[in-house]
Amino acid sequence: MTDEKYMELALRLAERAAGWTSPNPMVGAVIVKDGEIIGTGYHRQAGTPHAEIHALREAGERARGATLYVNLEPCAHYGRTPPCVDEVIRAGIARCVVAMEDPNPRVAGRGIRRMREAGIEVVVGVKEKEARRLNEVFIKYITTGLPFVVLKSAVSLDGKIATRTGHSQWITGPEARRWAHRLRHLYDAVLVGIGTVLADNPRLTVRLEGEKAKDPVRVILDSRARIPLDANVLTVKSQAPTIIATSEKAPADKIGALRAAGAEVIFLEEEGGKIDLAALLRALGEREITSVLIEGGAAVNADVLERGLVDKVCWFIAPKFIGGKEAPSAIGGEGIQHMSQAWELEEVNWRLLGRDLYLEGYFRSPR
Repeated sequence: MTDEKYMELALRLAERAAGWTSPNPMVGAVIVKDGEIIGTGYHRQAGTPHAEIHALREAGERARGATLYVNLEPCAHYGRTPPCVDEVIRAGIARCVVAMEDPNPRVAGRGIRRMREAGIEVVVGVKEKEARRLNEVFIKYITTGLPFVVLKSAVSLDGKIATRTGHSQWITGPEARRWAHRLRHLYDAVLVGIGTVLADNPRLTVRLEGEKAKDPVRVILDSRARIPLDANVLTVKSQAPTIIATSEKAPADKIGALRAAGAEVIFLEEEGGKIDLAALLRALGEREITSVLIEGGAAVNADVLERGLVDKVCWFIAPKFIGGKEAPSAIGGEGIQHMSQAWELEEVNWRLLGRDLYLEGYFRSPR
């Protein structure tokens, strides 16, 4: 096997922990000696041993003189666990192939330098593009302090998210809905506006039968604290908290009742009568929320697009028409005046989920 093939294995191992490692990156490691894989591992959860440690433990004494493949530079600092680079050097690894440097300013090449100073041959850049895509959430968060923002919606062929009466269950089929729940597991938080809560009373939890999954933190945009105290997002049994993003204009007695119900309340300034979403993202980043999945209605979707806050789009398209000029579309707001102003996606991928079409792409604005 080549360096690329062993790195592909490391990347696949890393992806096994998707949704579990935040605020840490996903990392996989493979140790090879004389053409034989003698150790593998991946980082399972923040606070637990890193991928290299699992692989080194499996390899044992045979690691001396071997090659280590890892999709992210071994850490050289004390975080929740000791530096991995010390164990790599101590184990006698002769060669280390790294997909990409760690963008964490606390590492930023230190692990690579330490290994080279110890006489280890280090190769950097094998499968780097794939490694960056795998850890796109971590890269944005660790370099900016802001969460990676994903805009998700399910629409009909004519772009509607509900009928003119507001009925929306279900636009897509079971396969697409299952994938949507997996998206909730993958990201730290799910965000909706108060309009969605009042109209649909969602739970915003993950329901994946037969799979272990975690609920995201629930974030509700509610500048006047209109949310009913018996709303599902406040009463659902979940290990994840609910955050109400509101303003000083919200009634004090309602704020007290929300806190008594177990919700966390964040006070933010308003812009044009709406919660300042950029300020909200900063506040979430300070709470180590590294990613946010937006499942809002037309108003929230338009707001995040117009403010240029979206990194990625996940779009489900059902093969059906809803019609009706009063039926809500996925994107509200004033819209654009000229096609040159359109928000565009790049690196677009498509797949079929049952009868529905699923699209992923990265946000690019010409503005």
